[in-house]
Amino acid sequence: MAFRATVLTLYPEMFPGFLGQSLSGKALARGDWTLDCVQIRDFATDRHRTVDDTPAGGGAGMVLKPDVLARAIDHAGADDGRPRLLMSPRGKPLTQARVRELAAGPGAVVVCGRFEGVDQRVIDGRHLEEVSIGDYILSGGEPAAMILIDAVVRILPGVMGNALSGTHESFEDGLLEHPHYTRPQVWEGREIPAVLTSGHHGEIEKWRRAEAERLTRERRPDLLPPQALTK
Repeated sequence: MAFRATVLTLYPEMFPGFLGQSLSGKALARGDWTLDCVQIRDFATDRHRTVDDTPAGGGAGMVLKPDVLARAIDHAGADDGRPRLLMSPRGKPLTQARVRELAAGPGAVVVCGRFEGVDQRVIDGRHLEEVSIGDYILSGGEPAAMILIDAVVRILPGVMGNALSGTHESFEDGLLEHPHYTRPQVWEGREIPAVLTSGHHGEIEKWRRAEAERLTRERRPDLLPPQALTK
């Protein structure tokens, strides 16, 4: 069964965006995954199609209304076995491990927040899993939703031409990826490391592992266990 992505948004015209290009676009055309966009505003009941209101307790901005958003979530399939994700800067950081969990499932319902945020009652009442793609703020959840979906779709079976491409990457084994090189042998006085052209596959793997550990230690020590940092 194809991976089903349903996106709840106030801007469905933003999709598929870059998801319609390259690997994800080809996979979408083949039917390896499907994309449905639900216009949240369609579930407002007043003549102005109001989806937001002022925050209780005062403050700047507006908040997405729980009744409107809940109706949209229920329409999208709140009980069809797919996780319901809310793209939110206060959510748990998206990891490659979580991406693999999602790719192994039937799909996801992805809610794109706007304004100051979403009424907490609908987060609790519809069991939304808050997911963050980084410690920064976007104008809305749509770009974050696209990033999440792209990360999942690219590792679906058959999407990448080389199945090994998805296993030798940053974060797959808890490390950042090793450096890559290709021809020409010398470029602007810089040479490809000799070990990579030696033909000794065991030595090449050792070099790649060592470089991955070095880069991770320098750039993302938070990924390493404490004992690795003391070496």
